[in-house]
Amino acid sequence: LRGHYNTHTGEKPHQCNDCGRFYSTSSALRSHVKIHTGEKNYKCLDCGRTFAQSGSFRNHSRIHTGEKPYKCLECGECFAQSSALRMHTRHHTGEWPYKCAECEKSFHCKSNLKMHQKVH
Repeated sequence: LRGHYNTHTGEKPHQCNDCGRFYSTSSALRSHVKIHTGEKNYKCLDCGRTFAQSGSFRNHSRIHTGEKPYKCLECGECFAQSSALRMHTRHHTGEWPYKCAECEKSFHCKSNLKMHQKVH
């Protein structure tokens, strides 16, 4: 319960010995460490791809099932990933949080900004 409490307080007492990142729960740290060890316990039976984290595996499986559980309350469009819904929502709100330091052009998503920055 203490570890869960840390998620609300912002306290991150668990540090990765490999890269120094901090986590609020020991389970989050254990999950992260798999990135360094290469441990991948989750395998997609449809395509054989393996994953270190259950959440990544669950998100991937939606490619095969077509499940789109995240629905835009504004227009009703559905998405397989919560991050895709968040990015989509910015089109409705007019939010452009990623700004180019060179020309000050703004973008809805970080990847579009990075692509744009290659122009400079």
